[in-house]
Amino acid sequence: MQTTLAGSVRFGGIGLHGGRLASLVIRPAPAGHGIRFRRTDAAGGGAVIPALWTHVAPYPLCTRISDGAGHDVSTIEHLMAALAGCGVTNARIDIDGDEVPILDGSAAPFVDGLQGVGLRRLGAPLRAIRMRAPVEVRHGLAVARLDPADRAAMAFSIDFEDAAIGRQSLRLDLGGDRFAEVLSDSRTFCRLGDVERMRAEGLALGGNFHNAVVVDGARVLSPGGLRHPDEAVRHKMLDALGDLALAGAPILGLYTGVRAGHALTAALVSHLHATPDAWEWVEVDAALARRLPGGCVAAAAHRPAAARMRATA
Repeated sequence: MQTTLAGSVRFGGIGLHGGRLASLVIRPAPAGHGIRFRRTDAAGGGAVIPALWTHVAPYPLCTRISDGAGHDVSTIEHLMAALAGCGVTNARIDIDGDEVPILDGSAAPFVDGLQGVGLRRLGAPLRAIRMRAPVEVRHGLAVARLDPADRAAMAFSIDFEDAAIGRQSLRLDLGGDRFAEVLSDSRTFCRLGDVERMRAEGLALGGNFHNAVVVDGARVLSPGGLRHPDEAVRHKMLDALGDLALAGAPILGLYTGVRAGHALTAALVSHLHATPDAWEWVEVDAALARRLPGGCVAAAAHRPAAARMRATA
């Protein structure tokens, strides 16, 4: 069935690129609502922006959605990954600024918050997109592709000059709690040599060593080092899941990313919807649900009360 949250959860902090403070509240929503952002600081009671591929607006180094009337929300990918990875299909997100707070640079704080309030099933069936044929987009050496598969899965590979990252590859079954367990705590990363260029372009103004992994050659400059030896490729997979969530439904298929970024995955989702013969709608039953992202919110009821309190603090 479709789902929403059992209660509301609040987050606040600085935006990675704009460097401005913002707060947001994720609220329950009815069946069929989908994921929608509402800019509460907009005139006339707020501007509503659906988190869908049709509302993606070009922007460097992150994912931005827009209502086409001058209101937008950027850096939504970590929050969207948390919602998709936890199986939340309907939510209203009230935000008082134009960028989702970066928090610690990963999706883990969002996952903790969602687990803290728990999930509620709604009285409407859930549909998924089942791939029937391959769909692919390329840009230079970068590739993003969706193939038929009997479950939601992802394979990603990256290649960076810095020895702290280098070449990394990972393939993962995304069913059940796998997103929360394997990907959610991996942080965004950048090369020290790129920081000045990004800031000159008005980007990464809110970035620091505590909300991003900064590398310089073989050195990891952020305190505490890496959370995983392959944290970089795990984070790229996290980003991709958040961007795929803009398709409007879970995708039953294998996503393959080779040096892919936000723009390429957004192009893939757009190409997917422009190729209707490559996929079909299927109603999700209990057996299929286990092969799709989700389930980690349902497990929150079994977490210690202290852990749930930390998640919603």
